Amino acid sequence: MQKKGKFDDILLETTGLADPGIITIVDSKYGLKHLTEEKPDGLINEATRQVALADIILINKTDLVPEEDVKKLRTTLRSINGLGQILETQRSRVDLSNVLDLHAFDSLSGISLQKKLQHVPGTQPHLDQEEVRKRAIWMFKNEKSIVTITFDVPGNAKEEHLNMFIQNLLWEKNVRNKDNHCMEVIRLKGLVSIKDKSQQVIVQGVHELCDLEETPVSWKDDTERTNRLVLIGRNLDKDILKQLFIATVTETEKQWTTHFKEDQVCT
Repeated sequence: MQKKGKFDDILLETTGLADPGIITIVDSKYGLKHLTEEKPDGLINEATRQVALADIILINKTDLVPEEDVKKLRTTLRSINGLGQILETQRSRVDLSNVLDLHAFDSLSGISLQKKLQHVPGTQPHLDQEEVRKRAIWMFKNEKSIVTITFDVPGNAKEEHLNMFIQNLLWEKNVRNKDNHCMEVIRLKGLVSIKDKSQQVIVQGVHELCDLEETPVSWKDDTERTNRLVLIGRNLDKDILKQLFIATVTETEKQWTTHFKEDQVCT
């Protein structure tokens, strides 16, 4: 930085335990092994966490393994992170326009976010029956594994109720699933409709950091207002989260007490 002149780009390589994500490289040969490695209770697999936080996932060295193995790896990656873009590479060769100058933390317009969310699957990608069986066994053995869920809820949410939903889920960490396990959200992204606001609002969160921001896009008078959220984390229960958000939209706060208690905060 002491040199004169202008830098084109500055790339920072983090340690193997870091959380930033952004661009994550996954080895084709050993990636699945690292992603399914079991950790002691209470700990998240570091490789899985990095995939969950990534905006772009590079599957590297695809020439060293059979195509079927790459397909299985891609399916696992997509089940962990339904938002990130997955690229296949050999010898780390990739078009720099796909990985540099991403503006990953810039404000997103409602239109661009809508397009992005439209491609997030609401359920697991298509798998043959054997893959479904193997995946189910792995999920049973490692119930703390990270997954992506998404849901849509029509209507308008009061901003203070939306903040309560986010607060209990991300900050207080006192939302539990049917097995009484704490839900841990690593990433949150969505497009929401706030009552008395004409503009579409985006919500983006990483761990305990979350931000609401109005977009330049207005809701059209002839279209139904709706909310679409995508959450990446562990112990997530789609049905419970959707019902809690419906309670936010419909302002039926009594539904909240079913799945969280102040004296049962997750640690």
